[in-house]
Amino acid sequence: MSNSPHIDRRSVLKAAAGLAAATGTGLGVVTPAVAAPRLLQQGTPLCQQPGDSASQQGLGCGDLAIPYFRQHDNSWGYVFGDSWRGMQQGGGDDYLGSPLMLNQAGFDPSGGTPISFTWAMPTTGQAGQLFPYHTRADNGLGYEISRIPNDCIEFGGRTYIQYTSVATWGGPKDPPLPDGHDGSLMSGVAYSDDYGVSWQDFPYHWDGDFKGINQSLYGMWSFAGIDPDGWLYIFSKRWNGSHLNLGDKGEIQLFRIQPNDFHDGNFGAQQNWAYLGGTWQWTTSAPPTVLFPSDNNIGEFSVKRIGDTYCMSYFDCGDYSIRTRTAPRPDRAWSQPLTQIVGDPTKPGHAGKPVVPVLYGGYIHPGSASATSLTVIVSQWDGRTPAPYRVLQFDGINP
Repeated sequence: MSNSPHIDRRSVLKAAAGLAAATGTGLGVVTPAVAAPRLLQQGTPLCQQPGDSASQQGLGCGDLAIPYFRQHDNSWGYVFGDSWRGMQQGGGDDYLGSPLMLNQAGFDPSGGTPISFTWAMPTTGQAGQLFPYHTRADNGLGYEISRIPNDCIEFGGRTYIQYTSVATWGGPKDPPLPDGHDGSLMSGVAYSDDYGVSWQDFPYHWDGDFKGINQSLYGMWSFAGIDPDGWLYIFSKRWNGSHLNLGDKGEIQLFRIQPNDFHDGNFGAQQNWAYLGGTWQWTTSAPPTVLFPSDNNIGEFSVKRIGDTYCMSYFDCGDYSIRTRTAPRPDRAWSQPLTQIVGDPTKPGHAGKPVVPVLYGGYIHPGSASATSLTVIVSQWDGRTPAPYRVLQFDGINP
């Protein structure tokens, strides 16, 4: 019996235009008159293409591909979720696990050259599950289907992945997901002191739905990075990797912690951005206050400091699109959302946008050219086989 996760977990996504490949807008880079215009990547598949760089590293198809900077050698890592050796998800013995990592020696922020993977973890040419756990099993903390990465960061000689352990996707072969429940078991932070080869968990975990804490705002994290002020800023929200969590409400919170405390697993040292006594302030005496109105479901999200601007990207489950916001500081007012890439071009405000049926994800590359020209990694999935299960590169996104 296959140990692969149930493949209908994202069935809420509806293909508005069939299963066509992503289409772009033909945006070009302004260059001197003597040079020909160079097209940006506008939906370039990074896996699930026979003979591509991902398959050369042992990964046929997978999603997420969360990018992070490998500080120790100036290279780039990409952390995938559930992945398969073959070109189709759901391939039984082809299931590789979650999370996986492919790496890249040098990233081209201009968008002129697509991302290409040059080695894998734990062994070049042999991508494999990073964490030492069994899928669809009780690993000592409760039954879990899969551990899905939400973000990755490296600093001070250590690599960190924040993840959610999924108890149910809510599909027909999984435990039911009642309305208002998120389906998580727990969330945690794993770390590696050999830059991704071996991993272990911090002993503290944030309990989830199946451990009695439904809708925890610590379900999914995004590491915005270490600011020049010395603090590591982290945004977090409810788990909604299924996109079926109607209790999500699109609420995101902010906290910060000193890097040394984070390294030591001293998570109680965090400071929270909260609205108290009529003003916003950093405090240890109250939980964080949510940043945005409770008016929608948000799936995967990503926050990164690009230049001097904080940029946010997320999958808006209600708008069926990848949307962006910006702020001059993590604890300052954020701009109104802009729709960037859409799943259904017939929805209001979607005309003329790049179209990716059954899209989700939307991770900002920390090596993006600028805060007005982001590289964003978008996932595409459908439960039917054969069907897309891959990640796509978009450049030139102006949030």
